[in-house]
Amino acid sequence: MYNRESGIIGEAEALRCLTGQGMKVLEKNYRRAGGEIDLIVRDGDTIVFVEVKARTSPRFGAPAEAVTPAKMRSIVRVAMGYLQANRLLDSPTRFDVIAIDGTGLRHIRGAFDATGLI
Repeated sequence: MYNRESGIIGEAEALRCLTGQGMKVLEKNYRRAGGEIDLIVRDGDTIVFVEVKARTSPRFGAPAEAVTPAKMRSIVRVAMGYLQANRLLDSPTRFDVIAIDGTGLRHIRGAFDATGLI
């Protein structure tokens, strides 16, 4: 399976996981200058920015390992733009990672925060 195909399938699985937990989808594949956020959801009062990483093979490492500090900085910058554009700067926020591989799906809540990344 090609990377883009596994990404689409992974995002669909992640979406089912999140909505199954009662979260409301606000955006999918949200793009701004400088990056993209796979999913933005609302978990109660909290705005959650979700990075989905899917791997079909362990050859390139575990999915969560692909969320590098550079990727985190990009996500935080795009998230700040989203919050500002939607007048949500005072909302509680969280950054989650959903890692999918041959063993299943793992939802890592609060995988990182914006401290030192802005």
